[in-house]
Amino acid sequence: MAKIRVTETVLRDGHQSLIATRMRADDMLPICEKLDKIGFWSLEVWGGATFDSCIRFLKEDPWERLQQLKQALPNTRLQMLLRGQNLLGYRHYSDDLVKAFVKLSAQNGIDVFRIFDAMNDVRNLKTSIKAVKKNGKHAQGAISYTTSPVHNNKVFVKMARQLESMGCDSLVIKDMAGLLTPYKTSELVKALVDSLDIPVHIHSHATAGLASMCQLKAIEAGCSGIDTAISSFAEGTSHPTTESMIAALINSPYDTELNLPDLQEIGSYFYQVRKKYHQFESEFTGLDTRVQVNQVPGGMISNLSNQLKEQGELKRMNEVLDEIPRVRAELGYPPLVTPTSQIVGTQAVLNVLTGERYKTITNEVKLYLQGKYGKAPGKINKKTKQLAIGNEEVIECRPADLIKPELSKLKSEIGKLAQSKEDVIIYAMFPDIGKEFLEQRSAGTLIPEYLEPIGESEAICPSAPTEFLITLHGEEYNIKVTGTGHPNQERRPFYMTLDGVPEEVQVEILSELEATSNSPSGKSSKRPKATEPGHVTTSMPGVIVDVLVKVGDKVEAGTAIIITEAMKMETEIQAPISGEISEVYVSKGDAVNPDEILIAIT
Repeated sequence: MAKIRVTETVLRDGHQSLIATRMRADDMLPICEKLDKIGFWSLEVWGGATFDSCIRFLKEDPWERLQQLKQALPNTRLQMLLRGQNLLGYRHYSDDLVKAFVKLSAQNGIDVFRIFDAMNDVRNLKTSIKAVKKNGKHAQGAISYTTSPVHNNKVFVKMARQLESMGCDSLVIKDMAGLLTPYKTSELVKALVDSLDIPVHIHSHATAGLASMCQLKAIEAGCSGIDTAISSFAEGTSHPTTESMIAALINSPYDTELNLPDLQEIGSYFYQVRKKYHQFESEFTGLDTRVQVNQVPGGMISNLSNQLKEQGELKRMNEVLDEIPRVRAELGYPPLVTPTSQIVGTQAVLNVLTGERYKTITNEVKLYLQGKYGKAPGKINKKTKQLAIGNEEVIECRPADLIKPELSKLKSEIGKLAQSKEDVIIYAMFPDIGKEFLEQRSAGTLIPEYLEPIGESEAICPSAPTEFLITLHGEEYNIKVTGTGHPNQERRPFYMTLDGVPEEVQVEILSELEATSNSPSGKSSKRPKATEPGHVTTSMPGVIVDVLVKVGDKVEAGTAIIITEAMKMETEIQAPISGEISEVYVSKGDAVNPDEILIAIT
């Protein structure tokens, strides 16, 4: 029996699952020398939500991070998670863009590409698998594991054979929500090992408390590799603990031969690192067997709780978790993994917060129902489909076959802001925040999301910034901390300036803001309140992505007139009545709240 391969996930999925993908490169690089000496089969360092988080929150160049990690980890395979035709975004991209992305990722340091499709539609995997093989790298095909009336071992084995025939070097069972149970794992792994000539790996989250048992049963059934996370970023919605699994296999036929004391030293390092990100910890990242019903994956639940918190509705998390399985069934039982987890999850949030199911339907749900993410595993609810897209035709072909080559167009759009091919990819993945990132980098104004101090005595210290920018509901403020009271004071004051205004008038300014801020998002607005049928509003706080009409336009009821974004999903707001646009109160980029008039129709 060959020794078990271990993929360490602390630099990607571990912190994505537990601290909303907020770990910075500065906290990764100091420990890389020790990580590099362990002998992991691979280190997962990139992909998933890290690309998005780097440019959206951390203001780090994701390509630069990859280059730095490659240099710091010369002896270890670097692995990434690739969403097939979706790459790292939330839509399907053209084949030329997929090929370019894979080539650049390989050149910048990725050795193993774990490739999955949220629908388990292998048509959406063929271009990226072929591109990985062309660039001489390891293609690991992934089965997005789920349970439903239309999923079983026979279905998964058939898919695995297709992936092997497409050129995959290994196969992984991607149990993103922690749905596997020990004996189901044993049966599935045995069926796969008996049917394939390539190695089988297992990736499972510990949400239900079963993942380490599942991994042991998988190993006994012939599994070649396991995914684990170092102890300080393990368990809960993350993965089984690396040190524990190594210890469990010592002096067995499956011994990994990895050094336990060295791993424990790395665990101590990350124990201190995790403290720095305490504000991103979610109360929903512990053991929860409800995942066996709601199927919400680890990375999704921490982000979902953060998003609900931003809406001031965290108290309704349980309602959302109950609604998710209903939405999933109505959409034909897609596996809940990016982007379908966001599609289903955001629609469930809208159904709960608006008080009426499918009163507001995201654009992504409409695209899903049109077949533009691939073929749904099961039957779609007819009523839901009718509400979302009416009698629109559903495509039957591979969605990317309808997308024209777009790399040259994107390169032209971003122009001189893109200093490299990698910059063009940043813009391609996330046009708005990608362009903003490149603009800020060019102007030298990249300022990362502020980290709250760990303890009160550390609130003002050399390692914490005393001047920083914050963005609150679309408004940017310059905050400068100018002094602080004694740490032992019962009510310790902090003195600061806001946008350069002297500190003695801060109380007056803040009191005024507090008095006028009565919206759900906590942001004051000068827009009038909606009172008439022709007053167009939004169901949730969000940002205006596009305004599709102007004053004087004639519109029919049901016509899309605004596109908003909330929780990373776009929603079309339609005209409630037929008539003429008499007022437009918003423009692209504005933050908006429920009950405000965005557009008036008479």
